[in-house]
Amino acid sequence: MTEATRRVQSWLARWAKAPYAYLTTIGRRTGRPHRIEIWFGVDDGRMYLLSGGRERSDWVRNLQANPRVTVELGDETHAGVARILQAGTAEGQRARGLLVDKYREGDNLDAWGCASLPVAIEFAADRSPSLDT
Repeated sequence: MTEATRRVQSWLARWAKAPYAYLTTIGRRTGRPHRIEIWFGVDDGRMYLLSGGRERSDWVRNLQANPRVTVELGDETHAGVARILQAGTAEGQRARGLLVDKYREGDNLDAWGCASLPVAIEFAADRSPSLDT
């Protein structure tokens, strides 16, 4: 494992319990950065997100057009590549479990966790946080 990879994994682990992260995608029509605050989960050096609006969410439509994203978490910003997880996969189930477990209050998120679209972000440890293509 490279030092850069260790830094990214340390960053994710350090901020895994934070209430939210900031995700920036590139607008599919405008080409401009689109930044949102979002719930997240962390596992094995990856960040997981759930889209309650599924493919209709702007941020999901943006990453389908350009999967390069940046994530602000704590005091750092890192570049990553987002991908929608296939239905029924173990990784998709893991993403759902991570987020529901992190944010659950009773059974209030069970339906959301089941119906949402899971997304994974993998971070390139040695990339700059630029979204430029």
